[in-house]
Amino acid sequence: MSKRAATRRRKPRWWQRGSGIRLRVWMAGNLALLCVLTYGVMSALAAQAEGPRYAGLGQSAGVPALEELLRPEKKAHPMPDRAVFAKPNGKYFGVSTVESPWSGAELQRIKQSSGAWPTMSEYFVRWNADFDPAAVKAAYDHGTLPVLAWEPWAGEEAGGDDQPEYRLSTIVDGTHDAYIHAFARGVAQQRWPLAIRFAHEMNGTWYPWSEQKNGNRRGQYVQAWRHVHDIFAQEGATNVIWVWSPNILRPVPDVDLAALYPGDDYVDWAGMVGYGTNSERTADETFGPTLDVLRGVTKKPVLITETGRETSSAYKPAWTSDFFAWLAKQPDVIGFIWFQRNADQGAKANWRFDETTAALRAFSNGIRQIKLADGLD
Repeated sequence: MSKRAATRRRKPRWWQRGSGIRLRVWMAGNLALLCVLTYGVMSALAAQAEGPRYAGLGQSAGVPALEELLRPEKKAHPMPDRAVFAKPNGKYFGVSTVESPWSGAELQRIKQSSGAWPTMSEYFVRWNADFDPAAVKAAYDHGTLPVLAWEPWAGEEAGGDDQPEYRLSTIVDGTHDAYIHAFARGVAQQRWPLAIRFAHEMNGTWYPWSEQKNGNRRGQYVQAWRHVHDIFAQEGATNVIWVWSPNILRPVPDVDLAALYPGDDYVDWAGMVGYGTNSERTADETFGPTLDVLRGVTKKPVLITETGRETSSAYKPAWTSDFFAWLAKQPDVIGFIWFQRNADQGAKANWRFDETTAALRAFSNGIRQIKLADGLD
């Protein structure tokens, strides 16, 4: 080998070739980053523009895949018809939480602790608030059917059960018609199925729509319900699942539920609000007497629209286990909504199923023993 060949300068590597190549590499890296950011923005805009992204109950739709953005006609599941939910292919597992229906992270924590992703999100709207379609979108994006508890009052702080501006007569005589029409139009325009639990626990004495309070009279509850229902029909809001939801009979045993029932033409699901107390050892003690009465009033499916178990280290786990065994034996009870809150979160007791390790174990074992609805049949 010649001395000249031995001392010949080696060809520099690409990163040694000067600023031109380094600049091109830097530009390529930034272009890749820009593509990722653009995809994220497109995903958010597409999700917002397209409305809810339904992936079935019990699973989050998440962020749309790149293929879906490039081929928007390819969807996992289209908007479901209301009839899909009328006869579920399993039991509904709903929750009412502090951030329902907005927080997917909250549902993820419930999934991690219980072993099951909820299939319903219940939230509350008073009559001093307008309809928000974003709440419906959030519920479907998170894999849950939205259940709206629509309350004709301005809240506890506005006078409790004494609020004359929300007497049943003011609903019947049309005082609130402008508000009801606007709300119904919003529900109709967003088109997605929505369960509305209107004026719940009407047989109790703790809300201003009780016939026993607020200057109300017998028969006015049914008149108010039908009036609201008729307005929704006028506005084309046929995507509503109407849920009539009395409280269990324990605190109000002498109230006639049949006299408060609007009729099968005005109701899709019958409901029941009931919490296990320390005087009750089984779910049948809590729900059985009321369920017997409901079955005599209507043959509509029954949804337990609020439930939980009072604090008790000795009996809460056992009651919770029994609840799921009882639920499995009730073919007309299509599911339940657990009030997953404690006193610091607006509840009157700690109803949370994860209050103790034993209670959580009972809940997670129980929820695994029932088939949950997925809303896709």
